[in-house]
Amino acid sequence: MGFARACSVALVGVEGVVVEVQADLEPGVAAFTLVGLPDKSLVESRDRVRAAVVNSGAEWPQKKLTVGLSPASVPKGGSGFDLAVAAAVLGAAERVDARAIADLVLIGELGLDGRVRPVRGVLPAVLAAAEAGYRQVVVPEQTAGEASLVPGVSVLGVRSLRQLIAVLTDEPVPEEPPDTVAGRPDAMTAGLMVPGAGVGTGPATGTGGGEHQPDLADVAGQTPARTALEVAAAGGHHLLLQGPPGAGKTMLAERLPGVLPPLTRQESLEVTAVHSVAGILPPGEPLVRTAPYCAPHHSATMQSLVGGGNGLPRPGAVSLAHRGVLFLDEAPEFSGRALDALRQPLESGHVVVARSAGVVRLPARFLMILAANPCPCGRHTLQGAGCECPPSVIRRYQSRLSGPLLDRVDLRVAVQPVHREDLMGQGGRGESTAVVAARVREARARSAARLAGSPWAVNSEVPGHELRTRWPAAPGALAAAERDLERGLLTARGLDRVLRVAWTVADLAGHARPEAHDVALALELRTGIARGAAVAAGGRS
Repeated sequence: MGFARACSVALVGVEGVVVEVQADLEPGVAAFTLVGLPDKSLVESRDRVRAAVVNSGAEWPQKKLTVGLSPASVPKGGSGFDLAVAAAVLGAAERVDARAIADLVLIGELGLDGRVRPVRGVLPAVLAAAEAGYRQVVVPEQTAGEASLVPGVSVLGVRSLRQLIAVLTDEPVPEEPPDTVAGRPDAMTAGLMVPGAGVGTGPATGTGGGEHQPDLADVAGQTPARTALEVAAAGGHHLLLQGPPGAGKTMLAERLPGVLPPLTRQESLEVTAVHSVAGILPPGEPLVRTAPYCAPHHSATMQSLVGGGNGLPRPGAVSLAHRGVLFLDEAPEFSGRALDALRQPLESGHVVVARSAGVVRLPARFLMILAANPCPCGRHTLQGAGCECPPSVIRRYQSRLSGPLLDRVDLRVAVQPVHREDLMGQGGRGESTAVVAARVREARARSAARLAGSPWAVNSEVPGHELRTRWPAAPGALAAAERDLERGLLTARGLDRVLRVAWTVADLAGHARPEAHDVALALELRTGIARGAAVAAGGRS
């Protein structure tokens, strides 16, 4: 009787659980039994592993073979267990030393010819293995760079099962010729990308294709909206842009990721893990360093926004926009259920999706930008444009954005039609993305220094009680906001959000704490009512 075990990782959402793959050989009729709550794709690994072992020059044991996946209570799926199953079988057959693979984590799919094909979710799988105390992992060669992002783990990238057997038995490692053909994409990386999953998602490396990078200098006019965009980036505040079609709402949203600061190392690992599981991580670029940008179509379902799917839930748009920007263009056209489902992740920074197959917690700390027209035809606010929408239709259209959702939006700006002078360049070009991004980084540095030692990173996350007691505004600075609270123009939550925005405006202007004109600008950005404050942030007028 032969027994051996190896390790692999089962992904539950973007979190991993280390699975022990046990192989047991007993005398009897040759059979291959796989137990441990596998799904259909994992059950099919029996045929893949058998063919890969035989075509790699090893002898398949003609005995009763039982492969168990422990813990058996955790659902397991995908083809990433193939390599661990093959290693455990070879260890039980004494083709390789069973002790050499006992503490080895193996992740990869096997082809029938013995080649090791890459799979999605390697980074979160290796992170889970490292947290469990494992220090040696074997992954497909194409994903070795992704696995190497985890510190303290020795990564071995293999191209075939033959190479793995040679390494484990101290034999000369055979050379495996690459399968790529000049002028043709690598077919081995096809499993890393889900067809169509990268449309409107992923790192903000340019939304128009090619080498052109969206720049704020391309936006004509729109000084109040540019100011709101800068404040949103500096403090992590959600933003609503409301105005007629063609005013530049989408242009502004597409340029927000370039204004955001680069991701920290920890944030990059979080974003890369989500994108790896979702299948939108570009091959050859294992680490996402820039803020992601996700713009789902207004026909998106609630499951596609917050996560879902058959079996265990998969990341939705809010998770793909983690640490980046979620842009909802034509926001009133989204279904009410889909929009209201955003209320919980806006507050908590994560999504808990419960399905019959299990409960999954997905990260979802994003910056939301809503764009809306004033009415179905979009001409309600234009003079002489001939809007024929009845008042009841306009009210119904605007009420599609519920009050609880809008109460979580700190900044609300009316985007006006562009004037001829601005459009033809006679008003001068606005500031570039690089200039605004530098100011945003300085403001983030001021807020980070102030919030050091606290559990919050940006102003939008600080509770109102802490702002009122621990970091108070200048004496008399909140007088206008308190009057609005007494008149019913602001709720208690609205007052807290005005104070958060005021701190961001003060950080952009370099003030030690919010002053009266900082609060006035915050009130104007929150309520849309002119307060006589400076139109622009950052100390400019």
